[in-house]
This record gives sequence, structure tokens and C-alpha cells, in this order.
Amino acid sequence: MSAKPAASRWYNTVWRWHFYAGLFCIPLILWLSATGSLYLFRPQLEALIDRPYAHVAPAQPRASAARIADAAVNAVPGSVLHRYQLPDTPEQAVQVIVGRGGVETRVYVHPHTLAILKAGSEEDRLMRFVFRLHGELMIGDPGSWIVETAACWAIVMILTGLYLWWPRGATRLAGLLFPRLGRGGRIFWRDIHAVTGLWVSFFALFLLVSGLPWAAGWGSYLKAARSLGAGAPVIQDWATGGTDPGTRAMLGEHAEHGGMPMAHPRESYMALDGIVTAVTSLRLAAPVLIAPPTHQGAPWTAKSDAANRPLRSSLTLDGQGRVLSREDFRQRRLIDRIVGYGVAAHEGQLFGLANQLLGLATALSLVLLSVSSAVMWWRRRPDGILGAPVPVGRPCHGWAFAALVGMFALLLPMLGLSLLAILATERLLLRRIPAASRWLGLAAV
Repeated sequence: MSAKPAASRWYNTVWRWHFYAGLFCIPLILWLSATGSLYLFRPQLEALIDRPYAHVAPAQPRASAARIADAAVNAVPGSVLHRYQLPDTPEQAVQVIVGRGGVETRVYVHPHTLAILKAGSEEDRLMRFVFRLHGELMIGDPGSWIVETAACWAIVMILTGLYLWWPRGATRLAGLLFPRLGRGGRIFWRDIHAVTGLWVSFFALFLLVSGLPWAAGWGSYLKAARSLGAGAPVIQDWATGGTDPGTRAMLGEHAEHGGMPMAHPRESYMALDGIVTAVTSLRLAAPVLIAPPTHQGAPWTAKSDAANRPLRSSLTLDGQGRVLSREDFRQRRLIDRIVGYGVAAHEGQLFGLANQLLGLATALSLVLLSVSSAVMWWRRRPDGILGAPVPVGRPCHGWAFAALVGMFALLLPMLGLSLLAILATERLLLRRIPAASRWLGLAAV
């Protein structure tokens, strides 16, 4: 085995990594592609869901913002105001988010009659449900760790796939840059897989890397790095492990003592009228959310929660509606701006419909990549074994390979931890069971 040429041993090693990475990733890639494609069109889907409340009344006259907030709070006994969302048009119902005992409810209030048109849990909203399906498999942080691990191995899968694609003595572009559709059989599926992988690789890597700040593990990793050398802590503008930072802060301050609702004075919302007038005049990117003070002496806050994050701004105001401070996206720290651009592009909101269609094309290409790999494996698999590439010895310059693996393990901690778990399982268990070792392709057959 060791007599094999160095290039052949390198190719075989990379192929084995590519095979096993794909074996683990493909089911989750299909899942993430499906749920992510749906989430790309969040603005259109939410507008469709809210269509019955888009034209509920003529523009004038309107009830005051304070009375609308009171109506929403009264609709959920024992609740307090968390956020008042400025309506996009005067004809819309006003959406008010209230909280009680750690649970947030979105209340739709008629702007004239103050009738409650709809009330529902924030966590039960369709796109929030899709978000949890996509990022945490509906099981919280453990699901986030699984998705993160799959994303890390998907990065390995794509990089090793590019190495396998790299032309070695090829003289034609067919099979490299475009598939040979007329060759049929094995060559057809090989070309579909290789060419699709080439063209989608950059966009897929971008989606994988830009999605990591949401992950429970890597997001915490980034949060720790972000805090190095910083002065006063600044709340990050993206969720880590599921809950939006602003929502988490409101729930933390207003969760009530021991989960029991408390009485809150209605006059505390009277300042909302002047604050709504002041914030409306600033013409922030929609949706705009206004939140009351979280404790005595704290200011009111207002922020643009635009899906295109570079358009976002956040403000603090006093009870008379005077702006105390304002931070626009361009004033944020470099790392926050980089993540903001990445998140906006990942969600398909950075440059409008074209961004959404590009994200959809990437997701569909990943589905094609996964299906073609499954077809190739099924057609070539030997009877009775998994069909992994047979080991032919260690690659030359093993220290370079180990250094490369170590670098990726450091940059992607879940990759490193899962790799250690895999190696320990292989060495301590699977290699001691000849049938399992042979079936998995851990030894030459």
C-alpha cells in the first residue's frame, strides 16, 4: 500500500474525507436547503399572513399610541408593553408586542376603535417556527450544535470536493466547467456532481460561514472574541442560540418576580405619544420598534429592525421624545458590520429580490449536489459494504496534513470536537470489530 505514488495517496485521503463528510452532511444539507429557501422569502410571506390587517380603516382619525398600547396590554391580563411597532401605513392595524411571565404576545389593534383583531404568541409565528426548524431542529441548543457540526463538515466536504475537481492533465472544458450531458450513465452523474459543485462552491461556503454566528457554539466563540479589548459591553445585533438579543433583554427585565404578573401603572405609557411622533419624523427603515424603559431612570429605545441590516439604526430617547443618542449601522464596530452584511446576505435581504433568487439557486444547487452524490454512491457501491474509498496508506508530508486539520479544528471548534469523537470511536471500538471495520471501509478489503 505504501508504494502507491504520493499524489495517489493524497487524492485517496482527500476522497475518503470527502466521502465521510458527505455521508454525515447530506441529510442536513437537504433539510437546511428546504427550510432556508422558505426563510429567504420571509418578508413576502409575513406580508401575506398580515394582509387581512393591512387595510382595516381609513387614515384618519386615529387613537393615540398610548391608548393603543393600553388596549394591547389589557388584552393580555398581567402583561407589560415590550415593543410598539410603527405601522407602515395609516390604514394598518397597529402591532404591539406585550410580555407576561417570560412569554411574548403580538397583539393587532384597530387604530380607530381599539378593537383587538388578533393576538398570538411570538414563538408561534410561522417564520419564527421556520427559523427554529432551520437553525435548531426544534430542540434548542442541542439542535443548534448538530446544525453547526453539519455546517463545519459541509465546509470540509466542499473544500475537499474542489481538490478532487481540480483538473489534472485535462485538455477540455467539458466535464470541468460544464457537464457532458450526452454521455449518459456514470459520466453524466459525475459531471453533474462535479460541475454543480464547482459553480455553487463559493456561494455555499458563504452561506455556511455567514450562518455560523447564529450557532450556539461558534456564536459563543465569536461573542467571546468580540468582547476582547472592548469597553462597555454592546448588545450584538444577531441571535445566538435562537432568541433575538433585544427580546432576551426585554424578557430578562420584564419576566416578573417568580413568574407572577405584577401591576404596572398605565400612565407610564403616556410618553409614547410624543416618542412615536419624534421617531416617525426620522423615517427609519421599517419595521421600527419602540420599547419602554426596562427600569426606573432608563431611557426609551427605538430601533429599525429592517431585514437589510445595513439600513438599521438604534436610538435612545427621553420621556419628551428628545433623542439622547443615535447609532447607525456605519457607526458600529467593524466585526458587527461584517456579521451584519453576512447575515443580511444569508437571509436574502441585502440586495432585494436578486439576493433571494441567488440564495434559492444556491439551495437548489446543493440539493442537486446531494442527490447526484447519492446516485453515484448507489450505482458504484459494492455489495455488503458501505462503499467508502479503500485506504492506500498515509499521504506524504503528514505533518502538513495534520497542521491543516488542526487549523480547521481551531477555527471550527465543533469540527475539532466531533473529529476527536470520531477518531476515538474508530480507534477504541470500530477497529476492534472486524465486520464493522470492513463495512465502514476503515481497512483495506
